[in-house]
Amino acid sequence: MSGRFDLPEVDAFSRAYWEAAAEGRLLIRRCAACGRAHHYPREFCPYCWSEEVTWERASGRATLHTWSVVHRNDLPPFRERTPYVAAVVELAEGPRMMTEVVECGEAALRVGMELEAAFREGVPVFRPPGR
Repeated sequence: MSGRFDLPEVDAFSRAYWEAAAEGRLLIRRCAACGRAHHYPREFCPYCWSEEVTWERASGRATLHTWSVVHRNDLPPFRERTPYVAAVVELAEGPRMMTEVVECGEAALRVGMELEAAFREGVPVFRPPGR
C-alpha cells in the first residue's frame, strides 16, 4: 500500500507511470496497432483491444475541457485543500485526463484555456502556462 490517500496502489504495471510523475514527467500509453494514445494507463488499447501498447512521454500541454470547484470533501488529504478545482483536461496527444487545476483563480477558468502539467508530490496537476 502506498500510505498516501491520494495515490492509488502502485503495482508492477503502474510503477513506470508513478516513477515518471515523481520525476516531473507525464506518461501516456500509445497503441502500435491503431496509433491512438490513451490515458489512464492500461495494458491494452481501449480502442482496438491490441496489447501492442507502449509508454510515451506526453508534452504536458492540455486544454481545459470541464471543471468543478469542490468546496467540501471530508476525505484526507482533500479536506485541507478545499476549495480546489477538479477538472478534465484534454491532452495535446488526444486523451482526456481527470486532474486538478492549480495556481488559477476560479474566475479565470474557461473551457478551452491552455494549461501545462505540473507535479505536486508526484501527482500530475495542471496550471496556466508560465506559472
